Amino acid sequence: MNLNNSLTLINGPAQPPRQFGHTAEASPATGRDTGIDLVRAWCVLVVVLLHALMAGVTVSGAGPEFVNTAEGAAWFAPLSWAVQVMPLFFVVGGFAGSIAYRRLRHRGGTPVDFLAGRVHRLLLPAVLSVGAAGLGLAILAAGGVPADLVLTAGFRYGQPLWFLGVFLVCQALLPALIAVHDRAPLRSILGLAAAAVAVEVLRTATGLEGTGFLNLAFVWLTLQQLGFFLADGRLDALNRRTLVMTGLGAITLLAGFFITGTFSPDLIENLNPPTPALLLVGVAQTALLSLVRPTLTRLSAHPRIAAVTDFVTPRTMTIYLWHMPVLLTMAGATAWVAMGTGVTLPEPSSAAWWLTRPLWLGVAAVLTTAAAWALAAGEQRRMPPPTASGARAAQAVLAGLAAVVLLLVTGTTVLSAAAAVCLLIVALRRIRK
Repeated sequence: MNLNNSLTLINGPAQPPRQFGHTAEASPATGRDTGIDLVRAWCVLVVVLLHALMAGVTVSGAGPEFVNTAEGAAWFAPLSWAVQVMPLFFVVGGFAGSIAYRRLRHRGGTPVDFLAGRVHRLLLPAVLSVGAAGLGLAILAAGGVPADLVLTAGFRYGQPLWFLGVFLVCQALLPALIAVHDRAPLRSILGLAAAAVAVEVLRTATGLEGTGFLNLAFVWLTLQQLGFFLADGRLDALNRRTLVMTGLGAITLLAGFFITGTFSPDLIENLNPPTPALLLVGVAQTALLSLVRPTLTRLSAHPRIAAVTDFVTPRTMTIYLWHMPVLLTMAGATAWVAMGTGVTLPEPSSAAWWLTRPLWLGVAAVLTTAAAWALAAGEQRRMPPPTASGARAAQAVLAGLAAVVLLLVTGTTVLSAAAAVCLLIVALRRIRK
């Protein structure tokens, strides 16, 4: 394929190519792309296991301490190249959102209907999780647990919630961005990418680190937009050589930025705030995904793999919201047993610590699975037909976002959790009136 043909495919013809999700590779029963569902399930599993690996606890004469085992660990930066799946997660989110939105419009639905559905699906399970976190912190404080440990537990719980807020905003803007994508696909994604680069340049030039948080919008919206290209077939229409060269080019450029010190080689560090390095990671991951999609589709049909995917897909947000409480409970129980029995806990990154990691990760996976099985009713509950106006739907998004920002900025405490639950309930009520 020559350059002109490649540009035609990226910029798009007058009518977008047929959507891959409507082809024979989709599940006949649900119309879902099972290969993409498998990728999403894999991303969720990686996130859970990564956070489990990072969750550490030590006990000294001063008492228990919750630690991040990745801090200062030489092994973590190389590992981050394999476990940084958030760019891929947003690409897949853009793919799935695009397919769902187009199907909804085909059935006569509106952008407000789509937005209301996303608010319901994302925020309803959050009400229970945040409420339970606040209750748990209250019980710890009442039980005499030192205040600093309670604060640390609340901080650790709240850290992953950035994803809920950002994903909510990305999905809320999806109908508008789909419309822009259909009119000018290349200009729209390049405009978002350019904004992300401009923010990074501004942050570096001024030294104002806070400006980097503008990329909580631009970086993740760009990656969601990349998912639209995957959904409408433009990327799959490119030949293998183009995809391979694109992926290798992104990795080479990324390595160059690491060597020059532009970005940290620890890809997890590039999350807070998100840097354009994640755009290059997303391009490489998406190129690889496009290359292996036929293989993934075949794998997704295997009964055991399909069983895992079918379990995770309708429980994705529940798993994400509850895996950290599970890990905190495991850490607290480990510290309690160690103090009660006098057992010395292995130092993070030591040989003994690594020997215990398979058991630790296995227990974390089993307990998170059990929590998802028991607590997914909210995420799976069908939403009544939405009757909200566009203004009320926008207010719902803002209320949900305010709840997440409150927990991230002030930390998760009994009071902030109670306030966040109230905001989440307001958001859910806004889409039903």
